[in-house]
Amino acid sequence: MWYACILLLTNSTPINSTMEKISTPLTEMLGIKYPIIMAPMFLVSTAEMLIAAAESGITGAVPALNYRTDKDFRAAIHQIRKGTKGPFGVNLIANKSNVRMMEQLNTCVELRVDYIITSLGSPRKIIEKCKPVGIKVFCDVVDIKYAKIVEELGADAVIAVNKEAGGHAGPTPANELIPSLVEACTIPVISAGGVGNGNQMKNKIDLGAVGISMGSPFIATNEGGVNNAYKQACVDYGAKDIVMTTKLSGTPCTVINTPYMQEIGTKQNWLESLLNKNKTLKKFAKMLTFYKGMKMLEKSAFGATYKSVWCAGPSIEYVKSIRSVKEVVDSLIEEYHLESEKVEVKS
Repeated sequence: MWYACILLLTNSTPINSTMEKISTPLTEMLGIKYPIIMAPMFLVSTAEMLIAAAESGITGAVPALNYRTDKDFRAAIHQIRKGTKGPFGVNLIANKSNVRMMEQLNTCVELRVDYIITSLGSPRKIIEKCKPVGIKVFCDVVDIKYAKIVEELGADAVIAVNKEAGGHAGPTPANELIPSLVEACTIPVISAGGVGNGNQMKNKIDLGAVGISMGSPFIATNEGGVNNAYKQACVDYGAKDIVMTTKLSGTPCTVINTPYMQEIGTKQNWLESLLNKNKTLKKFAKMLTFYKGMKMLEKSAFGATYKSVWCAGPSIEYVKSIRSVKEVVDSLIEEYHLESEKVEVKS
């Protein structure tokens, strides 16, 4: 969503030359071959993944919160720039729980990332700083009301987070959310959630989306920044094993229903719930819940523990093995083109 040199020429982006380009407003906006954003995933996304994404003809984004210090964040951006000419993005949490938001934003602007994905909270400050330097801003939305707000603020696109998204999912199915946003907004709509194969990708684009944001199927990749147990869980579990929990951030979030999740439950305890209802203490309670939840995820992602809390969406149903990022992209695009050919034959 982002920078002065944002409009990279398509032929300057490394692409997979074996399959035909899929042209949409998203591919033209970012100079990519396929209309796919590798969604930013807390702890999972790495510089290596974003480089592999760009080299495969798509683009990827990384959460700024994946880096403990500004120095580490800057080093990752420089690593990506050195590893690929393709575009990449950064996800910024825009609400008060992210006390480092302005520092992260200033770094993104200074180093001219290509686009920013905003989540939770008002993107006003982000848009105001990014617009003058040509950095694109895409905003997560779950309904028309918020989509219209960010459109008026100057967002370049909305990311329609539907009911089947991983992480913080929305309440509305994609087949309702996408068409309603396309009708209500004048800016492009990118679909997030419910894509694990090329058929589903085509379905979202046929509904009016200019592209997709897909995360969970990329967890189980060689480049993924988490341990093999987490990756293998995405292979072994499926859509029926995904549950919602409020224990990680205070907001419903999708996780794999491991034995440990069954043991601790998915609801906040009575004290946490009580604090979240108190107007004075609510902000601090949410910050504490978020901090504790992120620590829980961190231990599960990188350490050997039976206390496994793995964030993922129902699209892990289509993950059958641990592969490279390129293999995931190639199979997705091949399936997309095969489905398109079927439709052409029928018509």
